[in-house]
Amino acid sequence: MASKDKGVFSLHRLAKAFKCAFQGIAHVYLHEKNFRFHTAAAIVVTGCGFIFQISKVEWMFVLFCIFGMFVLEMINSALERTVDLITDEYRKLAKQAKDLAAGAVLMFAILTVMIGLIIFLPKIFD
Repeated sequence: MASKDKGVFSLHRLAKAFKCAFQGIAHVYLHEKNFRFHTAAAIVVTGCGFIFQISKVEWMFVLFCIFGMFVLEMINSALERTVDLITDEYRKLAKQAKDLAAGAVLMFAILTVMIGLIIFLPKIFD
């Protein structure tokens, strides 16, 4: 396809982009145990949302936390693979890049737990 066609809408290109995106999701699910853990947690939290009949606003926070966690795990995995692609040997900056990405995931995980406690604890104790 000519480069002049890059900006033109194409159902074929759109379908190919979706296929690649779904392959990425499948890959991270199959190869990253943390992603599978977050998937299991998302299923439990979603079930609790239905059981406790959380409000629409609470659902928005819960869904933001769930999908935010998925997105950060995927970005972290992509960054790790990119660093591994660049160098096989130990490098201080490569370690820092991986640690920073993992730290971002951890911070968001802490936020999601805090939001979950704010939403669900009052419902559990009522």
